[in-house]
Amino acid sequence: MGNDFRFRMTFWGVRGSTPTPQIENLNYGGNTCCLEVRLPNEEVFIFDAGTGVRNLGDSLLEEFPDQKLTLKVFLTHFHWDHIQGIPFFQPLYHAENQVIFHSVAFPEGQYRRCGSNNGLEEALKIQMADPYFPISFDSLPAKKEFIQIDPEPLKFGNLTITPFPLNHPGQTFGYRIESEGAVVVYATDLEHGHKKLDRVLREVSENADLLIFDSQYTPEDYGKHRKWGHSTWLEACRAASDAKVKQLALFHHHPSYDDRKFYQIIQKARGEFENTIGSQEGWSLIL
Repeated sequence: MGNDFRFRMTFWGVRGSTPTPQIENLNYGGNTCCLEVRLPNEEVFIFDAGTGVRNLGDSLLEEFPDQKLTLKVFLTHFHWDHIQGIPFFQPLYHAENQVIFHSVAFPEGQYRRCGSNNGLEEALKIQMADPYFPISFDSLPAKKEFIQIDPEPLKFGNLTITPFPLNHPGQTFGYRIESEGAVVVYATDLEHGHKKLDRVLREVSENADLLIFDSQYTPEDYGKHRKWGHSTWLEACRAASDAKVKQLALFHHHPSYDDRKFYQIIQKARGEFENTIGSQEGWSLIL
């Protein structure tokens, strides 16, 4: 592949809440949230580290067997389906690699059980602390950095990453990812109905090439799950239409929705917003 593109985005995990490795889910995928953004210079940015990050890590080691990797990970929040792949992310087990974790800064004093003043570092250590995992996070050989960021644009060469708040239990942020006019908005784990944050989402998504939107529920199922922090395919279509995005990707698939049901959801969604896809493991977009 030549380098005449701005970035390439690949889905490695699209499922919400818990991995679902059943055969009836394998067309769209059963791994939890993970998105890769690759620049023309092969710089890798990772958004969320659910179980999909395991396959991404294995793929990177195979692709670059003799190369020191520097990987930048951006986390939306710390619910298990967004971090549970980290203990199995093989680049962390190679001392020559560097993995730089990013999240919006925690309130002062939050997460102080593992001896760090950095809430991001603390949150990641907890899931691998005894008795939950046999290997501690500190013992992973790769060099690790923990950068708590402000909700302001971050520049990495031509790439700009802008965090924005989402309506979800706990501190949760989406990301606007852009380079030289190409824009992807990653808005997983949000519940519609918060007027201010709904407006923010539409503003950051305006005219985006792709909006990745939490659509865990059907409108019928949503009624039983209000205040759980997730949205519907119908609300995803409304947001995409309001923001005039070029393409909508339904994301964070409900663990109980198999491929057949999800295919039906996509057809309904296309009746509301024509250029809709269902996020699918292995699918890439080159911009």
